[in-house]
Amino acid sequence: MVSGAKGGGGKGGARGDVVTDITASLVVFLVALPLCIGVAVASGVPAELGIISGVIGGLVVGAVRGSTLQVSGPAAGLAALVAETVAEVGVAMLGVIVLFAGILQIILGLVRLGRMFQAISVAVVQGMLAGIGVPLMFSQAYPMADAKAPGTPIENMAGIPGLLTGILTDPQALIATLLGVVTIVLSFVWKKVPGPAGKIPAALVAVGIGVLVAALPGVDVKTLQVGNLLNSVDVPGAGQFAGLADGTIITAILTFTVIASAESLFTAAAVDRMHSGPRTRYNTELIAQGAGNTVAGLLGALPITAVVARSSANVQAGAKTRLSRTLHGLWLLAFALLLPQVLALIPISVLAGVLVHSGWKLFGPAEFPKMWRQDRGEFAVMTMTMLVIVATALLEGVLFGLAAGIVLAALRMSQTVIRQHVEQDTAKVVMAGNATFLRLPKVIDALEAAAASGKPRIRLDLTGVTHLDHACRNQVEEFTAQQRGLGLRVELLMPGEAKPAGSGTPAFEAPATAPLPRRPVPTAQEEAAGPSPWPTADAEWFYLDTRPLPEEQARSPLVG
Repeated sequence: MVSGAKGGGGKGGARGDVVTDITASLVVFLVALPLCIGVAVASGVPAELGIISGVIGGLVVGAVRGSTLQVSGPAAGLAALVAETVAEVGVAMLGVIVLFAGILQIILGLVRLGRMFQAISVAVVQGMLAGIGVPLMFSQAYPMADAKAPGTPIENMAGIPGLLTGILTDPQALIATLLGVVTIVLSFVWKKVPGPAGKIPAALVAVGIGVLVAALPGVDVKTLQVGNLLNSVDVPGAGQFAGLADGTIITAILTFTVIASAESLFTAAAVDRMHSGPRTRYNTELIAQGAGNTVAGLLGALPITAVVARSSANVQAGAKTRLSRTLHGLWLLAFALLLPQVLALIPISVLAGVLVHSGWKLFGPAEFPKMWRQDRGEFAVMTMTMLVIVATALLEGVLFGLAAGIVLAALRMSQTVIRQHVEQDTAKVVMAGNATFLRLPKVIDALEAAAASGKPRIRLDLTGVTHLDHACRNQVEEFTAQQRGLGLRVELLMPGEAKPAGSGTPAFEAPATAPLPRRPVPTAQEEAAGPSPWPTADAEWFYLDTRPLPEEQARSPLVG
């Protein structure tokens, strides 16, 4: 009877997941459609190629079991690189470049190099999300007013005052902007609507309102325009494959491979932190991305990566399985092939409003004060990552953030405790911790202070140092030789050396050399008497922290 209840609940839950995933796929479709078109235009290729890549990102990449909720398609992060490549080698060569980049991605996944992208700081991931969200908001502010964005994120930000002036002087631009604003407001408040209506995605409600307003007499706002997808397919031929002998093409293939792989797997790390469902299988997902790019290259379409804006929209819409990310590709294909006239009814400003809301969610302004309270160093890494992405590009910003995170970790790991004092005729310097080149100035100051004390003897005790790198070792040995040359008596104790008896060294300065107690071997009589108080060979060992609990923790019900 219990199992039957479980089975029924499981079936009901599965049916509920399917319904949720279908509605989520429609939301992702509404987010993906303008992105596909916008990225294609920004890349200098026909808009239809962007839709083809979006379809492949759903039906090919989405069907592979690499990630559950991550959504793929043409990405804004590659738009500048694609535009530069197309300008240099032409649109015809784009398919060959994307094809071989996809093959390389499959190889990288097969040799299991995808997992290395899991080693990424949370601060870098959150900075990456914010760095994508801020430019997305400013870039989509222009389509909301039926205007064209100037270009780079900095230019888009600088052009906002002029955009506002144009909106106030153009009635049609004002109508389009109001539709976008209504979409943003609905995106924030629609979930609070009671009853079944609140379960309808806010984006669908906004599109319905936009279609009705656009149909009113006297309203002339821009709507989506999509051409014939089949006529846009350009399969590479022998002439294009002959271009593989060109070093420029080889360089482009390698560049596309690295950037597309990094962007996809960094995005996977970010998306995994947005939900509590199954984690991404990094190597499998890299193979999936490679399969998608291989197909996209054969069709002459844009390169594919995982896209944060679509993925976050998928998570926020409540998706549970891979069905939603796969179905969004089907909706793109069906609407573009069968119902282009329906797409022509949707105002661009409404879809831009959906993207502005997605950008705000990615930006996550509440995360900054939260990170500030938790860790000032990680806050700096997060903020710098965001600013560098906004000022340059996604890959550069992420690499900068990773470098900043490594430097922060190195500084924190390189903690050197130095104590110095004068005792009778001896100037003593005692070091403990990790003495690396990052702490070299502090070490030099301590040595110079000992030399300046004027005492005839100097004692340097480094036996408490757990790691002494080459730079610090050289500095200490050179100082010792120099002072001995001046006639001073210098006693140098290096890590691992025994200390003289009765040296009176504080406990924190001594290495932990005492042997651990051994578990006695029980006799036959002791084994018969009962269980041994000592842990067995398969027991789990834990470190017991004997420090007193803080007052607020002492009152915890878990402590008793």
